Amino acid sequence: MTTPSPPPGAAGAIAEGYAFTGPALELGALLWEDRVLPGAPVRVPLAVLNRHGLVAGATGTGKTKTLQLIAEQLSAHGVPVFLADIKGDVSGISAPGVSGDRVTRRAAEVGQEWSPAGCPAEFYALGGMGRGIPLRATVTSFGPVLLSKVLGLNTTQEQSLGLIFHYADAKGLELLDLKDLRAVVTFLTSDEGKAELKGIGGVSPATAGVILRALTAFEAQGAGAFFGEPEFDTAELLRTDGEGRGIVSVLELPAVQDRPQLFSTFLMWLLADLFEELPEVGDPDRPKLVFFFDEAHLLFSGASKAFLEAITQTVRLIRSKGVGIFFVTQTPKDVPGEVLGQLGNRVQHALRAFTPEDAKALKATVRTFPTSPYDLEELLTGLGTGEAVVTVLDEEGAPTPVAATRLRAPRSLMGPADPAAMDAAIGGSALYGRYAQAVDRESAYERLSERPAPAPARPPAPAPATRGREARPEEEPGVVEQVMGSGVFQSLARSIGTQIGREITRSLFGTSKRRRR
Repeated sequence: MTTPSPPPGAAGAIAEGYAFTGPALELGALLWEDRVLPGAPVRVPLAVLNRHGLVAGATGTGKTKTLQLIAEQLSAHGVPVFLADIKGDVSGISAPGVSGDRVTRRAAEVGQEWSPAGCPAEFYALGGMGRGIPLRATVTSFGPVLLSKVLGLNTTQEQSLGLIFHYADAKGLELLDLKDLRAVVTFLTSDEGKAELKGIGGVSPATAGVILRALTAFEAQGAGAFFGEPEFDTAELLRTDGEGRGIVSVLELPAVQDRPQLFSTFLMWLLADLFEELPEVGDPDRPKLVFFFDEAHLLFSGASKAFLEAITQTVRLIRSKGVGIFFVTQTPKDVPGEVLGQLGNRVQHALRAFTPEDAKALKATVRTFPTSPYDLEELLTGLGTGEAVVTVLDEEGAPTPVAATRLRAPRSLMGPADPAAMDAAIGGSALYGRYAQAVDRESAYERLSERPAPAPARPPAPAPATRGREARPEEEPGVVEQVMGSGVFQSLARSIGTQIGREITRSLFGTSKRRRR
């Protein structure tokens, strides 16, 4: 295919901003004055994809196809990809696409040499609900901050849950699944355990009762299946196949669409675990992983200030570990400004302006783009399906000119994969035997269930509390008070709003480092 000459004038200046010398992903061709200019490709350098990004646009404008287009090119460059499949239509990335008039016409318009090709893929499902390899986390590694978000706890209750986690850790009570945590909270609200509440920083019985009721309701929704062992090792997301192509990990989520807080928070757990486990790499020539966070507004909706600060810190710092994050949502206003400011690559599909709220969101979106020769308000409401406004970081880290773009067609199947083919891929995966069967080993629930019944009440001996404190080793008395009173802890409490012990504050979300078995 002959490549036309670059356009002159303003369009040529925009095209020059995308003339990178290093490896780059091909997004499409420049749109200028209602014409597609195949000689002006719009691209994004591979090396800047750990600088994060945003794919936004109204429903039906082509966001899913855009992330599919980016994901399959990343895979071809040897970069693993994680995709959350909310609606069940991303699984087709594993199968070759089907040619047709629309695909042929789109390829000709943008100067694309299209041929069908699928990507190596693994399919996962939260807790095995749905089609995929079961993906689980232990309660301990999930941590009190993320769990509080799922349970809808307020700040005080979140702080109390953190101290309960610390109590379980100090007593060697492993929290593997929800029944373990429920057993610990139940014990602490029992006649035998009430005294323990006073020893872990003043968790009130009323607050413990709120947490217990929230846990019970959460389990009644069937969420218990997502917590337990074998816990998923997030290093599985960093693999390539025998040909050096990045594995595309597709998390199938249609079965849990009615629990949006759960799946959005679970995705954040994956990122937090990666953050804890990966070494610093600075700015590599290509990412170690690119993570697409679909329906991102669900993560931020109703989030506490502490939770938002923790997300912001994770996004800011995980870049130096080689992980790029693309938030996928309807409008940029769905993402807090502190996070939005860290997203260097933007693909903005069409927005609607049917209501005053829509018009306000449109104006806010326009203000987030660099100055350009386009009338962005008019352009963003007039884009067709598969068209977008693009600005990315160039190889020097500077923003490229705003470019209206007709996007390329994905080479993989644009729709769900064949269920039989998916089942075969899942059953034939080397990971299936590792994660398919749930394991329920001895943990907090079993240990507390085996406790002997309390002895009949007797008159208390003189000053038992004093004697008990004197009998402890020197470092044991007031361990929680020491933790809570330390300058480091107070700083942490101010910055993320949680009061949790040292063992579970190894990350911004209070998650514990994985205990390798």
